[in-house]
Amino acid sequence: MQSPSESLRIGHGYDLHRLEPLAPAGPGRRLVVGGVLLESERGPVAHSDGDALLHAVTDALLSAAGLPDIGQLFPDTHPENESRDSREFLKAAGNKVREAGWIVANVDATVILEKPKLSPHKQVMRSNIASALDIDASRVGVKGKTHEKVDAVGECRAIEVHVVALLVRD
Repeated sequence: MQSPSESLRIGHGYDLHRLEPLAPAGPGRRLVVGGVLLESERGPVAHSDGDALLHAVTDALLSAAGLPDIGQLFPDTHPENESRDSREFLKAAGNKVREAGWIVANVDATVILEKPKLSPHKQVMRSNIASALDIDASRVGVKGKTHEKVDAVGECRAIEVHVVALLVRD
């Protein structure tokens, strides 16, 4: 009989991006969350497209499989990652997880963002994550929370994301 560590793995992913006014007024990029462009006057300061949700999902998967993290695989010092679509990072992580002999059982994400509200977009975000990982959207959860106007996140100066991923042995 296999021990749980041989058949199950749990990984946690986390990301936080500072939100600034959009260019040319500031250094913020357009706000993309879960592959969805959201209407906002502020956006992430980031090397890639700054999609904090996809970054955290990528790290959760890589962590669960015992692989290097997103910063090691896609350094922000490499020019090819400038403005890069974070779905590419997620797809690559999904491929690495499968190559290591794991299947993504589920992904559960909490996005903490004061505004804009995520509710109208959560199903598309779930579908985008599922599509990138080649899994059914029923295995992806996305929740939106606010920080009740407390600290940088609550003051609309940052976006924070926590993700847990469960892998099972192929």
